Amino acid sequence: MIQVDTREKPQAIRQILAEFKRQNIEYLIQKLDEGDYMSDRNGFLCIDRKQNLFELCSNIAQEEARFCRELQRATDKGIHLVILCEHSSKIISLQDLRKWHNPRVRTSKYAISGEELYRRICILQKKYDVEFQFCTKDQTGRKIISILGE
Repeated sequence: MIQVDTREKPQAIRQILAEFKRQNIEYLIQKLDEGDYMSDRNGFLCIDRKQNLFELCSNIAQEEARFCRELQRATDKGIHLVILCEHSSKIISLQDLRKWHNPRVRTSKYAISGEELYRRICILQKKYDVEFQFCTKDQTGRKIISILGE
């Protein structure tokens, strides 16, 4: 059974829950202390879903202290956290970030380039027990099931 955090917006996860149903994966919506998705068979593996690269950039650039506290809290609890970022079919691996051109760089002093995002993620992966994976929105449900081993 997959546990889904109550703070996930119903509209945003409709496709994900539909995929769980399609694959006969039971799920329970309840508050999770870490991440957004967790299997009831392994409380030491959690997925934190990001709706796109802009949300991920915001977490890493503008909300860095809070984001790092979340990563540290998970690490302190022995939880391996997977940050699953939904975006486009052009971003399927960490290396792809290096080629990503953030359109907000020209209009926001807080925006960071794909190369800078890549660099910061590499640092976070070394410092915390966190891994970053990428998918398109229509793949998210299948990816969550695969990562959690359901």
